[in-house]
Amino acid sequence: MKSGPAWPRRAAVAVVVAAVAAAAMPGAIAQVPPRAEPRAVTPRGPLPDSERAVVDLFHNAAPSVAYITTEVLQQDGWFVTASQGAGSGFVWDSAGHVVTNNHVVEGARKVFVQLDAGDPIPATIVGRAPEYDLAVVRLSRPPRDLRPIPMGASAELKVGQSVFAIGNPFGLQRTLTRGIVSALDRELPTAGYREVAGVIQTDAAINPGNSGGPLLDSAGRLVGVNSAIRSASGSSAGVGFAIPADLVNRIVPSLIARGRAPIPGIGIVPYPPDVVARAGIRGVVIESVRPGSPAARAGLRPANPRSRDVGDVIVAVNGRRTETPSQFANELDRAGTGRDAELTIARNGKEQKISVRVIDLAP
Repeated sequence: MKSGPAWPRRAAVAVVVAAVAAAAMPGAIAQVPPRAEPRAVTPRGPLPDSERAVVDLFHNAAPSVAYITTEVLQQDGWFVTASQGAGSGFVWDSAGHVVTNNHVVEGARKVFVQLDAGDPIPATIVGRAPEYDLAVVRLSRPPRDLRPIPMGASAELKVGQSVFAIGNPFGLQRTLTRGIVSALDRELPTAGYREVAGVIQTDAAINPGNSGGPLLDSAGRLVGVNSAIRSASGSSAGVGFAIPADLVNRIVPSLIARGRAPIPGIGIVPYPPDVVARAGIRGVVIESVRPGSPAARAGLRPANPRSRDVGDVIVAVNGRRTETPSQFANELDRAGTGRDAELTIARNGKEQKISVRVIDLAP
């Protein structure tokens, strides 16, 4: 059997011979990779005081920050499925109470809290306040070395001062971001027609998973609970909101002691704000008055749709204007339960003042 043409083999041999000859020629360049050596490290020197302070802040506060995971049962047609949720929280006291947002644990069948690098610890919900978006869970096995986070005062905050957020955005545990107080006295919608007043706005990066985590001042004190962002994409856009620490410090003890937060009120049901706005009325229009309530004893009159009588319109509480039910609720909250509030009402086209006792409407 004849072999194929010999010239391809001869061409290959010639190429090899030429390559060997070229390598043996004087002055030929050898293809040897250069030897790589690590560069000498330039001494850093001590951190500046400003950076050292942030490092210390994180070192001291991080053990107090919790990673919270939940299991929620959801109805899917004929079937019930379990979905997972996650958020942040922080240690409140040595008894194992951990504070977070209500929306982090709402509807949860199981709650787990992870601290440091340990295993997740089962926890039970001891109290929720949807109207303030706050909740408290308690660890089933509180570690002996729990470190409650230091408490600050949100009333002392100034626009422009530095703040720091620690949480678990997108499940990335113990993430630190920093920014400034961008604004104060914002309002954050919660349950029903209620809004949390005095909310802190910050440009510290807050993302999904940061909810319930602490907002700290430069002294490492709690000044807020990170709760929401405003973003078209759902991720940080430099507009985050935190529930003020002064409110947290008032609501959390009630959640621990009674499982609920007080809801200040006077015993009225207001009309929805959109209905009142369409009617061109500025103030709180009363839809109904609960019999025997402080409002009833004070003689407040609801609207009468049949006679088209608008009734009493509440326009101020203790001298502060109220144009919506949420503003009205905030002013009663500011006045406090068990105290009298001075209402300014518009009746028959004239304003007058009425004193009404503020009570706790929580069931």
